[in-house]
Amino acid sequence: MILHRILTKLIPANAIENAAAHCDIPCKIYDPYSAQYAALSVIRFMDQITELDTGDNLSSADLVKLARLTQEKETHAEIAKHEIRVIWGDYFKQPQIEQFPHIHELAHKIMLAGSACKQGIERDKGLDLLSLINEFAAAFWATKSVETYSATCPFLPSESVVYPKLNA
Repeated sequence: MILHRILTKLIPANAIENAAAHCDIPCKIYDPYSAQYAALSVIRFMDQITELDTGDNLSSADLVKLARLTQEKETHAEIAKHEIRVIWGDYFKQPQIEQFPHIHELAHKIMLAGSACKQGIERDKGLDLLSLINEFAAAFWATKSVETYSATCPFLPSESVVYPKLNA
């Protein structure tokens, strides 16, 4: 608001044309890998929490580690949701929606799966989140006419991830 007032005093109104963009900064750079990486992190944190569980005999150091793992699990679940919301909201327009009419439902399922991961430590919920995000990634790359393949990620939790097949 302040910048607008300053500019209108310095520059005549007819000297600037209106501009529009589909997002805050029209970079047009999108990649679902950030969401996939976050989902993999959620699964890994769930695994580490489960490995830490030794019953009622957790040391103070274990309790601190448990708190940190839980916080990171929830943070990464939110990152996964955020990354999908950005691509879904900023990239998917009418042509892409016509190509994948279920994309709204898929994005909503991802939001619910991310929330479920924040609520518990059940590994199958993390796997569900990753599976849905992989489905989203495959659709995203298909809208760009980029083939995909699935491979096991080269780090724990060693789960399958959809990758774009890029030409070198």
